[in-house]
Amino acid sequence: MGRTLDVGVTSVREAGGSDAGVREARDRGLVRGPRMQVSLTMLSQTGGHGDSWEICGGFMPGMSDPHPGRPHNIVDGPEEMRRKVRELVRADADVIKVATTGGVMSSRSRPQHAQFRPDELEMLVAEATAAQRFVMAHAQGTPGIQNAIRAGIRSIEHGIYLDDETIQMMLDAGTWLVPTLIAPMGVLEAVDRGVELPAQVIAKATEVIDTHRDSVSRAMAAGVKVAMGTDSGVTPHGENLRELAEMAALGMSGAQVLHASTASAADLLGVDEDLGTVQPGKLADLVIWDGPDLDVSDLRTRLHAVIQDGAVVAGGSA
Repeated sequence: MGRTLDVGVTSVREAGGSDAGVREARDRGLVRGPRMQVSLTMLSQTGGHGDSWEICGGFMPGMSDPHPGRPHNIVDGPEEMRRKVRELVRADADVIKVATTGGVMSSRSRPQHAQFRPDELEMLVAEATAAQRFVMAHAQGTPGIQNAIRAGIRSIEHGIYLDDETIQMMLDAGTWLVPTLIAPMGVLEAVDRGVELPAQVIAKATEVIDTHRDSVSRAMAAGVKVAMGTDSGVTPHGENLRELAEMAALGMSGAQVLHASTASAADLLGVDEDLGTVQPGKLADLVIWDGPDLDVSDLRTRLHAVIQDGAVVAGGSA
């Protein structure tokens, strides 16, 4: 959390792993870090992207393990979905996350395969909406992305396989895209550092990178709403600003990248009344860089000061 704040990220939507106690510790000043919206876990169907079952019949420990502050994440059928969303709301999730496709990091699922049926997703969105929570979808393959859009899910995380029809659906529905371009790069970089990962995970990460970049580039050009996100800790926390340079490399101007990282991100999270722009009456969250203000290629090296709620919290001085 401290490393994330130190690079200028003053608010995050934490997409699985932290319970509400982590958010509360920050809010009470026990630890320093960005403001947090927590999802607690990622809902998964049996055998889906968030199911840690392995071929030996055991379960691989991970960030979705249930404990008193984090409900079990496996759910099947509309009525189970209704109850599971209510359990997450009871545990004080700010946002509900669901996997509507397989993924790269799960050893036994495929990014292209849709997960959860439309009636399950419709129930999820209905219950979340009743509790005034947004829904975010880990969604990589085309059919699962389309299911998420039809159900009214607010944002697509990753969006690796976006065809023209799906991009038009996102435009028509006003669905957000959070590209997380550095996520598959981070998997391969971890392997280069000596981290042992299953061969099928490495193969999937290698397979999706070029397709991912092409899909996001076309979505950006078409005018899909984009907010910056990273999927950190797939890449180490504190390297978040690498994402900005990757977005610029796909055709966004420096101004558009910064907008996606501030005003657009605040809009996606539903906090734009207080954050995202510099205006009278809003909270004073500011990041100050040295040098050209619209050059996003090396912001990590030019950071001068981070201001959160009017106080200097990293770099610089008051």
